[in-house]
Amino acid sequence: MKLIDVTNNHTALVTEQLGNTDANFIKVYSLGPTTVVFSGAPTHKDVLLLNKERNIKNAEIQYAIDHILQTTPNNVDILHAPNIVELSIPVND
Repeated sequence: MKLIDVTNNHTALVTEQLGNTDANFIKVYSLGPTTVVFSGAPTHKDVLLLNKERNIKNAEIQYAIDHILQTTPNNVDILHAPNIVELSIPVND
């Protein structure tokens, strides 16, 4: 698997998220057919994995935890929904 930064292709999404949430940065990646939205706020970091064609695979979740959040699954709140997974971790100052 390989993350490809496609943030520049999603200007409207980034602008909307920065304007309507507490996020202070947004990055958008392609992980094959899955879109990955990584956002950071003063109190938490979130990763949203989206795939319109199928559910998110466990390997994709683990890859995001390892390579984007750079933590262990024990530290991550994971919310599963059809075709979407949200990962969230608190930020400790």
